[in-house]
Amino acid sequence: MCTVTVAQAALGDGAERDVDALHVEYCGEWFQVTAADEFSIGRDADLSIDDNPFLHRRLLSISRTADGIWLLANVGSRLAVTVTDGAGRLQSWLAPGARLPLVFGRTSVVFTAGPTTYEVSVYSAEPVYAETHASQAGGTTTLGDVKLTISQKQLILALAEPMLLREGSGIGEIPTSSAAAARLGWSRTRFNRKLDNVCDKLDRIGVQGMRGGVRAYATNRRVRMVEYAISARLVTRADLPLLDLREDYLDGAIEETAGEDLT
Repeated sequence: MCTVTVAQAALGDGAERDVDALHVEYCGEWFQVTAADEFSIGRDADLSIDDNPFLHRRLLSISRTADGIWLLANVGSRLAVTVTDGAGRLQSWLAPGARLPLVFGRTSVVFTAGPTTYEVSVYSAEPVYAETHASQAGGTTTLGDVKLTISQKQLILALAEPMLLREGSGIGEIPTSSAAAARLGWSRTRFNRKLDNVCDKLDRIGVQGMRGGVRAYATNRRVRMVEYAISARLVTRADLPLLDLREDYLDGAIEETAGEDLT
């Protein structure tokens, strides 16, 4: 196990910084990873996330190659991990055994073990790629862009609410379908129909995990939807007031745009 330096509150706040090092943040704690380290994340690791029995003892590993490239590796055997740049514009699904270079100033790592979803952030002082900002000029729509109706966004918010309210914590539990339906004041039938619609829409733009086996399908797709929505910024904390909109408001013309799914 490597030696870990915990910063006091944020990068550079009273802690010595190595510009070649990475910094990992989880639940407000900061860890410095130097080029000589192999830093592990899991249930029993350099960064011990939680005593959750569904979480691998070592799920992720961060190390630097001889060429100076930082790599994030999924060293677990069962759990997949969602990795995205800090702005949520680029996303990868890291399967067990896969590796990915860490090339951005901030990389968000989201994964779910059992009913609990976690988010870890990795920062580089000298990223390979700088963040770019979207242009407001006209042009074609980016491939993979997804437009959500208000009710579809409400469904995602009901499932993602614990993560969005976590107040700096990297932990949130995904509600059951019954709990999410109750939060919205919907019947289970309506909730499941909306869930099918959103899963189909995300599947059409290439989001993995929206379809699966019959036994695990209902749980896995909710988990994957929340992981994608959080990391791709489909919903943010600023959207949470939408959860309190009810039928008398949504019956208006704003509920669905022309050509959108009305179910």
